[in-house]
Amino acid sequence: MAKLLSYEENDTWIHRLSGITKLMFFLMWCALSAMTYDTRVLLVMILISLIAFAVSKTKWQQVGSVFKVIMAFMILNLAAIFVMSPEQGCAIYGTRKVLFHIAGNYDMTRDQLFYMFNVMIKYFTVIPAVFIFLVTTNPSELAASMNRVGIPYTIAYSLSIALRYIPDVQGDFHRIRNAQEARGIEMSAKAKLFERIRRTASIIFPLLFSSMERIDVVSNAMELRGFGKYKKRTWYAMKPLRRADYLVLAGTLIFVICALLVTYADGSRFWAYWL
Repeated sequence: MAKLLSYEENDTWIHRLSGITKLMFFLMWCALSAMTYDTRVLLVMILISLIAFAVSKTKWQQVGSVFKVIMAFMILNLAAIFVMSPEQGCAIYGTRKVLFHIAGNYDMTRDQLFYMFNVMIKYFTVIPAVFIFLVTTNPSELAASMNRVGIPYTIAYSLSIALRYIPDVQGDFHRIRNAQEARGIEMSAKAKLFERIRRTASIIFPLLFSSMERIDVVSNAMELRGFGKYKKRTWYAMKPLRRADYLVLAGTLIFVICALLVTYADGSRFWAYWL
């Protein structure tokens, strides 16, 4: 059974990096992706993200299902952008070249298509970084890293526990689904799509109840141990910053600065090849 978005120990240089390094890289990467609409910068970011994804040896089984859900959301988002603002690209780039007429007041323009293309590739700059961050970072080390950058340890530890229980929730889901199939309820690819969706949705409630029971057990155990009594705590999983960490942080910072200089060279964060 494949475990989605769960930490898997591996011997790669990305795994060996400190959690604080991966957290800072992730934050800077997401901030840069949000700030720029320069296609040149975004394509370079995608290339770097894919290389890092390959180097991290992240298995497709760990992220494939989540990736499909994100892609479906992305398609719906692009469709909503076009339906609600079909001239957004024209307003941004200041030109309007019609490629073909669709219906009514809707024309597919070069400007709108290029704008939507940039929105799409912004997803692809961040998605691999998210997957790498979650799959290569030990939850305990992540909590220690978050606390090190100033986030209260109670919040950091809560996120760590949530990430730790992702495999357990997945295990509960598969056990409930197998029990349903043992009762003759077809939930595999043999069933029709809408039937599978409806039957899978029926698993949510027993899964929710089992998760709430687990939450109650964990919260009681933490309360009995006096969690949150003190303002500070020590971390067993804290990794010191090494040479590779400083090189990654420096390289990321230099890249972000150069990317922003390229993006805002003409005073705007939007770039088009015809301008």
